Amino acid sequence: MINRIRDIRKQKNMTLAEVAAACDPPTTAQTIGRLETGMRNLSLTWMNRIGAALGVDPELLVKGENEGTPKLVARLTESGAEALAAPRDAILPADLGGEAPLLCLSVEVPQGEYRAGDQLWLRQLPPEDAPKIINRDVLVPRSGGRFAFGRLIDRQGSMVGLLPPGAGQRQIVVDKPAWLAVAEMLVRKL
Repeated sequence: MINRIRDIRKQKNMTLAEVAAACDPPTTAQTIGRLETGMRNLSLTWMNRIGAALGVDPELLVKGENEGTPKLVARLTESGAEALAAPRDAILPADLGGEAPLLCLSVEVPQGEYRAGDQLWLRQLPPEDAPKIINRDVLVPRSGGRFAFGRLIDRQGSMVGLLPPGAGQRQIVVDKPAWLAVAEMLVRKL
């Protein structure tokens, strides 16, 4: 089993001390850190306490070794979609079903209809499915480990055209993308 406490805590933008204080009864940041790193055994009691503190089901705190997990691969910033230094596990708030892999894009600054703190869950599709998702928001890989994000407005041959969500931005054209990931669910904190 793989411990996912750190990934979930970071996705919720909580410190070790905040998680420790949110536990019932409260504990120390050092204890949470030891549970995250496996230096202390993660019992069912601890899973329940930490799950409640993080606001997730306790079973999300661990996963099997071979279990496929959706990945957080990019973030939306003022300069557009940026790749993360390394993909990390994304915590899916609901079961979206389907066979194709899921990806997650975190929004860091408001752009178009998206607000800072939003998570956009996307379904990865082959490029030949582009005609089926015209006029939908998509994440597209670019060369050099970069990404483009926007409304899919055009497809000509092996090229796809995206209109970024921010006002006054120019169309982005990507030639021969490895895949397209179409937006399926927006998660927004109230």
